[in-house]
Amino acid sequence: MKYFSVTVLLILYSLRTIAQQANVELKSLIKCSFTYYAQFRELNQAAETANDRINLAKSEQLPIISANGMYSYTNPISEIEIPSGNGISKLKKIAPANSIRTGLNANYVLYDFGRIKANVDRARQDLQFAKDNINFNKSQIAYLVAVIYYQIVYFRKSIAIQDSVINFLDANKNDTKIKLSHGDALIYDVLSIQSQIDLEHNRKIDFENALYKQYNLLEYTTGKRQTDQSVAFDFLLISDSLNDQTYLTNAQTNNWDFKLSNDKIQQSEADLKISRTLGKPFVSLSAGTGYANGYLPNLNTFTNNYAAGASLNIPLYMGGRARKQVMVSKSELRQAELGYETLTSSFLKDIRQALTDQKSNSHSLINAREQVAVAKEAQRLSQSRYKNGTGTNLELTNAGTNVQRAELSILQYEFQLCLANLELARLTGIVYW
Repeated sequence: MKYFSVTVLLILYSLRTIAQQANVELKSLIKCSFTYYAQFRELNQAAETANDRINLAKSEQLPIISANGMYSYTNPISEIEIPSGNGISKLKKIAPANSIRTGLNANYVLYDFGRIKANVDRARQDLQFAKDNINFNKSQIAYLVAVIYYQIVYFRKSIAIQDSVINFLDANKNDTKIKLSHGDALIYDVLSIQSQIDLEHNRKIDFENALYKQYNLLEYTTGKRQTDQSVAFDFLLISDSLNDQTYLTNAQTNNWDFKLSNDKIQQSEADLKISRTLGKPFVSLSAGTGYANGYLPNLNTFTNNYAAGASLNIPLYMGGRARKQVMVSKSELRQAELGYETLTSSFLKDIRQALTDQKSNSHSLINAREQVAVAKEAQRLSQSRYKNGTGTNLELTNAGTNVQRAELSILQYEFQLCLANLELARLTGIVYW
């Protein structure tokens, strides 16, 4: 029974996920933007740089090995008097005039009280931020492409409505011309309809101009000049009657704004750990070997030499810099935490607004569809009355205008509902591409 319940939940989750996916065409455009949009190349490079910084921070754990060579000439050279057995003193130089030294030295920090580890952890936080920033920008560009896509759908459908209105007015103009030839209409009626046709053509030109601008934006973001866009607002979002707090919880879990905000908190915590290592002592080992002259009794003979040791460095006074740095880091951490709270408040406002838009547009859409049905019936009756000579041209034109306004209202509410769903998906971090 438990297995069956789990299976059902998985199926329902799969159906929910499918319903939240964009159509194939939109997903293709969004994925094109990820490879075409120039900013992503910059963001990927930033991630590579952050990864290099991790390797740089880790390199502090490795020993430092160096080779050196030195030559110096000294004159005069100090001499000492060495008495001999026969009572005659002999002068002996204590150093060669030509001094040559070569060596190979190594230094290794044995223990630094977590300083290197703190810097490595900070670099890792930078890498995580860079990766999350890529996903954040993907969600932003996906939302932008989706808005452009559905604006194209909106203008294409608006143009289709305009074409239907123009065709309706053209048919009425032809009927009026016939009536004019029979003496049942005035030239004023024909001119009035033509004026209305010109007005609708201008409105269609405005829609076409807006459509071409969206095509330009689509090319800017995806590299695609024009595609056979869908003519439906098919972006679906299953709400399941969730309340605003539930949506906020989903946003805090899935939205990349919150993930970046969390990354900033983690970075600030890493900075605080680094600050607390300032002023800590460290123990280091050193060793070296090489060849040099200047050793008695044969000053000019190269002799192998070596040395090894350990050192403890304890900072005693730093002018309070360590304590002040800790205070600054704590302040930056508090700022990052307050930024998360501000983001939460802002998202809750936006989620409530999106839910309000979703609800109001859904209700308005129902009313608008009823208005279209009524307006079309009124248009049919006015057209019949006009053909039979019982209606007027003004009555017919008004009926056609009412149908147009009602259909545009439906289109507007569908578009706004689609945008509300899209905004809610963006806020809650749904990956619909």
